[in-house]
Amino acid sequence: MPVRNSVREFSRPRRLVLASAVLLALGSGALADAAPALPSPRHGLNILLVGVDSRAGLTADELRRYRAGGKGCDCTDVIMLVHVSAANDRVSVVSLPRDSLTSLPYPHVDQRYGTTHAPHPVKVNAAHSEGGPAFTIETVERMTGTPVHRYLSIDFRRFVDAVDRVHGGVPICTTEPLKDPVTGLDLAPGTKRVEGGEALQYVRSRRADGKMDFGRIHKQRAFVVNTWNTIRAGLFDDPVKLWLLASTLRGTAPVERSLSVTEMVTLAARLRHLTPADTEFATLPITRFNPLIEGVGSSIGWDQEQAAEVFEALRSDRPLPAARPTSTSSIPKGLGDYRPAGGAALVCP
Repeated sequence: MPVRNSVREFSRPRRLVLASAVLLALGSGALADAAPALPSPRHGLNILLVGVDSRAGLTADELRRYRAGGKGCDCTDVIMLVHVSAANDRVSVVSLPRDSLTSLPYPHVDQRYGTTHAPHPVKVNAAHSEGGPAFTIETVERMTGTPVHRYLSIDFRRFVDAVDRVHGGVPICTTEPLKDPVTGLDLAPGTKRVEGGEALQYVRSRRADGKMDFGRIHKQRAFVVNTWNTIRAGLFDDPVKLWLLASTLRGTAPVERSLSVTEMVTLAARLRHLTPADTEFATLPITRFNPLIEGVGSSIGWDQEQAAEVFEALRSDRPLPAARPTSTSSIPKGLGDYRPAGGAALVCP
């Protein structure tokens, strides 16, 4: 069920307790650093952020209004490896396209059917539907050679409710009309503040600009930047609302290495002075569309040499490497090219 109005459900004493707890995390650096559990690795903190294609909890009316009908695949159509520098002065976000070809290299039980699979090729987003969060973490770590310290998954329900907790909505902007007949997205040029349902249409859209999943990835990272900018501008002044936002994002399911609510608030405290100019985003370099594989379908292949440079930078706590002067991708329109971008360029006017 929607939770956007649940602030009212808290009694005054309960809200005071919450406020005190969050203020401790948002107070001095020493208090924030002393909060339990959130690690501070020597070479920075790596968080695997995924968006799961699950409609569970959406009402029939919401499914109709947001064009979210159909059966969810329980796969991760958003995969972002988020690196927070050891000094908490830079965040690097690398998107792994959902159609990236990988392999599940040893026999495993498919959680959907209870059957045992032999090793087989898959798109990376299928690791979650076959084996859940732990399998997803393991697959990304193996593909990238990069440790994942914490994990956060967000489904449609929690995404909608979390955006609705951001007072006034989140700004999204475009220089050209965006219409997607599948998600129902219909944006005129300019900037518009959206709440949960329309935000879901925006981050799911991949048919509005002819750029397929690459265009959707760009929308997702623009949404991340503008959400953070909005939170920085207002939510830190209301610790209860910040705590409730973190609670909505986190959910209640026990998940291996998952960020806790306290850890999210602590991380926000560590990064509260981080501006969009201190963030950088990139999509992994892609060389080609792979030949069709039975049981897998259409997939894409990474530029392994250039991707290795990207992950080495994350492991070494360095900024993302610059783009190469010439394209290494055979995908039309340069969509597979690796082009790091500063977050400031994604902020809506």
